[in-house]
Amino acid sequence: MNNTSSVAASANMETTELCYPELHNISCRKPQRLQDAMLFYNLLCLISLVTVIMNLLVIISITHFRQLQSPTNLLILSLAVSDFLVGLLLIPAEILLTDSCWFLGSTLCALYYMTDFTITSSSIGSIMLISIDRYLAICDPLHYNTKVTVNRVRFCVCACWLCALIYNSLIFTDYFIDPDAVSSCYGECILVVSHVTGNVDLICTFIGPITVIVVLYVRIFMVVVSQARSMQSKIVALQQTVTMSAIKSELKAARTLGIVILVFIACLCPYYIPSFTGEDIEERNSTTFIVSWLWLLNSCVNPFVYASFYPWFRKTIKVIVTLEILKPHSSYATHLQASENCTQV
Repeated sequence: MNNTSSVAASANMETTELCYPELHNISCRKPQRLQDAMLFYNLLCLISLVTVIMNLLVIISITHFRQLQSPTNLLILSLAVSDFLVGLLLIPAEILLTDSCWFLGSTLCALYYMTDFTITSSSIGSIMLISIDRYLAICDPLHYNTKVTVNRVRFCVCACWLCALIYNSLIFTDYFIDPDAVSSCYGECILVVSHVTGNVDLICTFIGPITVIVVLYVRIFMVVVSQARSMQSKIVALQQTVTMSAIKSELKAARTLGIVILVFIACLCPYYIPSFTGEDIEERNSTTFIVSWLWLLNSCVNPFVYASFYPWFRKTIKVIVTLEILKPHSSYATHLQASENCTQV
């Protein structure tokens, strides 16, 4: 009798560990909770909240204040939108995947991963556009204002997001047709990127863009060194249309955005290591879990870089928090920067 009771209790315990107890043979087991799980998940929720709030402040600052709507800041706005969506959508979904079973169905699982990849691709595109913008500002300052206009930047940003959406739609075509093909049980949300698809993605969204970014910033560095030597030796005189303060402003902007790009690359590189080694990328193994969170944390870091190096962002935060932004004609405020050339500093 006791043996029968213990067996029944064991069976009940095993059943409670399943995502779908009624589907005993094909249901996944519930994820094991980590030690100090409550503290861990509270920390992740805090990171999500901070990411949303800080990037929302960047978005409000640039969209509301007309004086800040320069070409470079519009590119920063595109990156901030990507980071905002990471905090609003991707981080909560990652918390859900870590803490419990997936009960939203295979279609929403596929849609989640497509959203993840689309946001990542758009972020990389925004970073590449920022590098091109800084290259033109530093290496061709006399023609920068004619080549880089607000309308052209808006077109490039829209094209970047549209291309990211189309590109990832093509990659996920087979996954949407049969989203359960890689799942071993019900209650699992998993994506396995094959070696071939991983190589294509590696070239299109990593090697290609990163090569462009590195080449442009090496060129920027060479020009900066050349300009510094010219200023010190007084060999080359500055033309009248380019002031010393304008050049210093562009150099500071290049340095600040260079930090953003460096952190971005450092957080993204680990994700593509399996593609370099010829392995399939499985989104739900333990190693990729750490890599995914490293990438997601990058979205929380960027606004703090802006706050550290951009006086206009610190000023707009004060205006927003004190609700001065609600005053009539606040969007036409002119005290956010010293001059037109300092919108990026």
